Amino acid sequence: PAMAPLLGIEIGGTKLQIVLGDASGAISQRQRLAVDPAQGAEGIRAAIESAVKAWTAQGRVAAVGVGFGGPVDRRAGRVCCSHQIAGWSDFPLRIWLEEIAGAPVTADNDANVAALGEARHGAGKGRSPVFYVTLGSGVGGGLVIDQKIYHGALPGEAEIGHVMLDREGTIVEHRCSGWAVDARLRALVRKNPQGMLGKLVGSRTNGEATYLCAAIEGGDADARAVLEDVCCDLAFALSHVTHLFHPEVIVIGGGLSLVGERLRSGVEKALGLFVMKAFLPAPDVVLARLGEDAVPVGALELASQHLISRRV
Repeated sequence: PAMAPLLGIEIGGTKLQIVLGDASGAISQRQRLAVDPAQGAEGIRAAIESAVKAWTAQGRVAAVGVGFGGPVDRRAGRVCCSHQIAGWSDFPLRIWLEEIAGAPVTADNDANVAALGEARHGAGKGRSPVFYVTLGSGVGGGLVIDQKIYHGALPGEAEIGHVMLDREGTIVEHRCSGWAVDARLRALVRKNPQGMLGKLVGSRTNGEATYLCAAIEGGDADARAVLEDVCCDLAFALSHVTHLFHPEVIVIGGGLSLVGERLRSGVEKALGLFVMKAFLPAPDVVLARLGEDAVPVGALELASQHLISRRV
């Protein structure tokens, strides 16, 4: 008989995705819901419960994988906290979800789960180790070695966003996150509202980074300087990852990765300058391929690996 489908769940600060799929990472059904922070964790849990019960009423699921937007004690299956949504602290996610789904549940941090998705079914497929960095509202990371997430000792994760760029406490997130880039571009627009960037951005006060490429193509030197800074800062942080783990490939994802080839090639070029000669050429730098599916596909993979480990 065909194996029952797997369930993958992404619990983020702005979106909730629930998918049915299989061990190949193929998604057959999907629900995507916007998160209302005012409703807190209870609102998200109600939406998950409703969707999961509707799907399990059609037939059983074999296992559930979850990528959660915040620190997770993966062994206990408990959420440590969410930095964006109230009501998640110390929540017993695995026990709660196993009761609803009637299937084994495994949960991990969303950056780790996205890393697994990209390593198994995306831009890192067939390579190892794969290091994944996501540049979004924050900066997250994940390391996948031989198809498995590398965790280190509890509560360790591949926290690239908190790697220091200097001794004064400037971290990667302060320089390379979407909000950090938006803030720098906003300051440039205030200083020079008649410049190319100012004309493109207008009176908008968030998401300025989406205009970065168009401003550079229009000859805006300030916008080019911002992107060069981001590439250098990120490459400097990734040089430490390279010296410690020497990944075969580095995958860049998250909203800022939509800047595309200018970002990718800038990081790859700068990385070569920061890596010791014996380690050259530096790892390949590639753009994430799964987009918004990185966490759901990784969650399906997590569920599949959990089932296999139980059989062994």
